[in-house]
Amino acid sequence: MKVNGYDIKPGADLKGANLWDSNLKGANLTGANLAFAYLWDANLWDANLKGANLKGANLRGVDLKGANLEGADLTGANLSFAYLWDANLTGANLQGANLGGAYLWGANLRGANLEGANLVVANLIGAKLEGANLQFANLRGAYLWGANLKGADLIGANLDGANFEGADLEGANNISSRYYNNK
Repeated sequence: MKVNGYDIKPGADLKGANLWDSNLKGANLTGANLAFAYLWDANLWDANLKGANLKGANLRGVDLKGANLEGADLTGANLSFAYLWDANLTGANLQGANLGGAYLWGANLRGANLEGANLVVANLIGAKLEGANLQFANLRGAYLWGANLKGADLIGANLDGANFEGADLEGANNISSRYYNNK
């Protein structure tokens, strides 16, 4: 498939590509290099980005519902206001990523690296964050209702105003008893 003159296929080198507002629904970009690509408002619903390089990519407002981002490198990526409902981000590297205002309902973030990530007012209702690294992440005002944070590392995380109602916090560190009272 060609979009804006770019070949959209597994392993494609799309570094810095301008794919703004593109329809890439269901695209197979397994292992593709999308570092610093501009994907603002693109439709990547059900796309396969397993192991893709998305370092520094601009994914603001992108639709990644049901997308597979397992093991993807999203270091420093902008995912603000992105739609990641039921997305698979297992083992993804989101270190320093901006997920402010992102919708991560039911997203699978098991073992993901979210160290230093911005998750201000992110919606993580029912998200799976078992064993995730959230060290120094900013979760101020985040919605974590019913989220699974078993064994998550929250050392140094900003949890001011975060809502953990019904969340499973078993074995999560840096969680004070005041959060357990939200259950």
